[in-house]
Amino acid sequence: MDFAFDERTEQLRGQLLEFMDSHVYPAEPVFQRQLAERTDPWAPPPIVDELKAQARERGLWNFFLPGEQGAGLTNLQYAPLAEITGRSPHLAPSVVNCAAPDTGNMEVLHMFGSEAQRKQWLQPLLDGQIRSAFAMTEPDVASSDARNIATRIRREGDEYVITGRKWYISGAMNPNCAIFIVMGKTDPEAAPHRQQSMILVPRDAPGLTVERGMHVFGYTDGDHGGHAEVVFDEVRVPAENLIAEEGSGFAIAQARLGPGRIHHCMRAIGMAERALELMCRRTLSRETFGRPIADAGVVQDWIAESRVRIEQQRLLVLKTAWLMDTVGNQGAHTEIQAIKISTPLAVEWILDKAIQAHGAGGVSQDFPLAELWAGVRTLRLADGPDEVHKRSLARRELKKYRAEAGR
Repeated sequence: MDFAFDERTEQLRGQLLEFMDSHVYPAEPVFQRQLAERTDPWAPPPIVDELKAQARERGLWNFFLPGEQGAGLTNLQYAPLAEITGRSPHLAPSVVNCAAPDTGNMEVLHMFGSEAQRKQWLQPLLDGQIRSAFAMTEPDVASSDARNIATRIRREGDEYVITGRKWYISGAMNPNCAIFIVMGKTDPEAAPHRQQSMILVPRDAPGLTVERGMHVFGYTDGDHGGHAEVVFDEVRVPAENLIAEEGSGFAIAQARLGPGRIHHCMRAIGMAERALELMCRRTLSRETFGRPIADAGVVQDWIAESRVRIEQQRLLVLKTAWLMDTVGNQGAHTEIQAIKISTPLAVEWILDKAIQAHGAGGVSQDFPLAELWAGVRTLRLADGPDEVHKRSLARRELKKYRAEAGR
């Protein structure tokens, strides 16, 4: 068993680490200042486009997508790169064109889109010219069970008509968002997992109304394009906007969400590394009762425990990435669910201790910790809440023993 990264991964890691040091970290205060100064609370700060041009020029672009259209990396090769971008999660993923929800949407178009759909929407996304949104979650049903989704997509001649309400639609508030991938029901009478379909809806389609931006723990999350409540009122699109075939929406969603879950966990480990670094620096620079805070036993316990949890999660994420590469997403299903449960919890704990070590500064805008905490706490809901993943994981484990137990 070899734990070393291969030559290409090490080369890209070196380039990305240098870019983070020379461009991304110095740009963070500029980014925050531009966020505060902008007149449109959802518009990306100008520094983002400046850094995107620099990143693309260096070949630090589209790491997440395999094949000729992306960087050609495996999940195992991408994992340490995504971790690095997670150290500056509100800036770095966007500037290397590896930010959600665009990554998942590009994967959907790459795997299931028609040639015309890929030409019209995938290529501009790959080039970073437009942004996108993924419209699945709804306010009026428990969307952790995707079979509950009530938005209707009905066929009328050469068109589909979409009616429904969605919320927490990531990326929808970004002025550059040009296309929505919308999940809804095309046949309520079909088998439960064949009722849903996915369809492409342009942002400017008549009847599509972005009603409001949603806050996340009080943050607009506008640097990522925000989250929106969106109404589809008899929105008409050409029939060729359907992705794949009617009834394939649930399967497409599962294919999309598996990589999305591991990408979130990869970046979360980078967030934990940033938090641990800040905690060490802060506690060494402050004194209480005549000694550095770092000398306190409880603080040393936090630091040691943080390192242990980071290493545990990194190994599990890398194993999951390796399985996805070797036996496919379905073969890695147990591990994908395991990291989705355990990584946000571990990183949330580390961020909590880093905040505590910073005192009042930890909850202020002077450090990234509070916003990082809000982001990682949200991951326990995004792409399926912890409880649903635990239920599925437990059922898979119990299945091995039900026959012998007669249950």
